[in-house]
Amino acid sequence: MTNQTNNSQDTHTTRNAQNAQGAQGGGAAPTVLVTSATGKTGQRVAERLTARGATVRAGSRTGATPFDWEAPDTWAPALRGADSAYVAYYPDLAAPGAVEAMRTFGRLAVEAGVGRLTLLSGRGEPEAVAAEEALREAAEGVELTVVRASFFAQNFSEGLLAEGVAAGSVVFPAGDTAEPFIDADDLADVVVETLTDDRHAGRTHELTGPRPVGFAEVAAEISRASGRPVVYEPVSEADYAGFLAGFGLPAPEAAWLANLFATLLDGHNASVTDGVKQVLGRDPRPFADFATEAWDGRTSAS
Repeated sequence: MTNQTNNSQDTHTTRNAQNAQGAQGGGAAPTVLVTSATGKTGQRVAERLTARGATVRAGSRTGATPFDWEAPDTWAPALRGADSAYVAYYPDLAAPGAVEAMRTFGRLAVEAGVGRLTLLSGRGEPEAVAAEEALREAAEGVELTVVRASFFAQNFSEGLLAEGVAAGSVVFPAGDTAEPFIDADDLADVVVETLTDDRHAGRTHELTGPRPVGFAEVAAEISRASGRPVVYEPVSEADYAGFLAGFGLPAPEAAWLANLFATLLDGHNASVTDGVKQVLGRDPRPFADFATEAWDGRTSAS
């Protein structure tokens, strides 16, 4: 049994290495599975990989490549034949169940002969680190890059805060903490590099914007760019959980999400990294530039 196991691992390792080489453009166009391909980062990564000539499997609940993090039976078919994969776990890598999901996904990636994985993780999230390690251990022999990101700037234009911004307010349990918001376009550029350049194998990149920005300043920048007033309304963690529940989110999920945000925005993530510049050779986009592009002359945040 031991010899059979070792032979199987050797076979997977050889096949993974061959697939990783193909993903770098040395042979046929690589096939890349993009999980959560309709999300903020997945959609951007899929578009960039397609532009580079990769064959992209855009994994989603309703797309041509069925993929649903809540339906593990969809994972293996989506992975089969892929050279690499972008792993963007929903709802968050710090969420309950993420560790086991990463163990299962990693095992299936090995079985499918996937050569390279890039995992989106959260910056300053201990629970997310546990999920990272689970994937790393389960996907032994697969090249893994971890990209830990700060809070997305696009959360204000495309995410859970967009509706409030459209109504003129940013309600959030962040107090006066500043956050170095990362532009999702910068993050997508980094992810594509990690999937197409073997220099990033085994590395962890921490990505932030160029400087910390407080939520009051965020509201002011959106007001400037959109030409209409937007105000920041700081609330407590408990009040924010109630706020989310009021919009129909189940109470346990609302409480978990409010706690996650309050924890992430307690000041420990306020520092800036040079992760974007290390990978792309350029500085990340400032929040003010993002706001100008997202709301220039608009009267809504849709």
